[in-house]
Amino acid sequence: MLVYRDRTGVFEGRVAPGGRAEVVIDLKGMTLGELEAFASQLGEPLYRGRQLAHWVYPRGATSFDEMTDLSASLRARLAHEAQVTSLTRVSEVSTDAGDTIKYLLRLADGATIETVYMRYKDGRHSVCVSTQVGCGMGCTFCATGLAGLTRGLTAAEIIDQVILVQRLTGDRVSNVVFMGMGEPLANYEATLRAVRLLNAPYGLSIGMRHLTLSTVGLVPQIRRLAAERLQLTLAISLHAPTDALRDQLVPINRRWPVAQLLQAGADYVLQTGRRVSFEYVLLEGINDTPALAATLGDLLQSQSVGLTIREAGSEGEGIPVGISQTDILRGPNPFHVNLIPWNPVYGMQYRRPARARVEAFVSELRQRAVPVTVRLERGVEIAAACGQLQRTTEATMAAPLPAPPADEKALPQRARKRVGEGKAKS
Repeated sequence: MLVYRDRTGVFEGRVAPGGRAEVVIDLKGMTLGELEAFASQLGEPLYRGRQLAHWVYPRGATSFDEMTDLSASLRARLAHEAQVTSLTRVSEVSTDAGDTIKYLLRLADGATIETVYMRYKDGRHSVCVSTQVGCGMGCTFCATGLAGLTRGLTAAEIIDQVILVQRLTGDRVSNVVFMGMGEPLANYEATLRAVRLLNAPYGLSIGMRHLTLSTVGLVPQIRRLAAERLQLTLAISLHAPTDALRDQLVPINRRWPVAQLLQAGADYVLQTGRRVSFEYVLLEGINDTPALAATLGDLLQSQSVGLTIREAGSEGEGIPVGISQTDILRGPNPFHVNLIPWNPVYGMQYRRPARARVEAFVSELRQRAVPVTVRLERGVEIAAACGQLQRTTEATMAAPLPAPPADEKALPQRARKRVGEGKAKS
């Protein structure tokens, strides 16, 4: 009997003598310890597990035939009893002179997801990964939830998005943001397993502070994540400072209202020493007024009393999605607001606010000493930006969206400086 642990717990695969495994073991998504145990149960020495990890993760092998330092007989047995998940690229579309690429990927069961790759002039190579097929959160301004939720991805399917991008581009990915399709914390086990494998020295060896996990606000899972004491960046999708408004925009707020969400964010800071980023999509005439900005700033200021962050000045690490006021980020405030002028989605009647409205919102937050950035979006024209990913077809991927007006595109350069990136893989 072969036993390993997958995203849902202990899973058993029985191999009949002379026959194919009743359940094929997927090596991608397994930890080094699990791969060593798998090798041992095959009658192989433990070091074979490390060899398998090397081929599955850093080398990104898609078949056992590529694992040339294993004997032919072992490769044949592995092909009979195991597999290595490998997603299929259906199509891709790019913009920003090829520095932003959106991929449509097919999973083994035929479902599709979207993944976005972004190169930055400062040398960062960032992948925005999906964690579910679709999304069940129902945020009213986001394209991903239009068709509902199909299923969560396995850890193998999450991490293979990064491996596939590295294979297709030849670049080494330096940052990963869990901001694609789906709610990462609604798929907690698979997401956290993927986080650990991305960070592991035998995995992809990406620094924990170069990983950003976004959530719409699942309070119990935020508390569970805090207890993990990981040094990744947590981004909470807030979008409104009052329950009356957030109930309309983010339905999950009816279960965990703003006060509970902010307290969970504060507790996360207490347990990890890491600054929390609050994402806030700006919708013209709905949630972008100076009065709401003042309410938001006052809430964050009151919630931050008594909180401290470690290594002040480096908390922008792991947020490779914008340009920030670095001097403000070095302050003591444990919270940071990341403003996102709404990105167009076909069939939705929301509007992207003009630059003046965004600047007025920023001004109110700064008056209350709340660190604030306005995200410099990538890939808006190809529906690859925040809130635009969905289960598209090859044909619809090729249809570009109009670019934002010139005055809106000018805002980021006028309003912000770049967030610095740390080097430590902690």
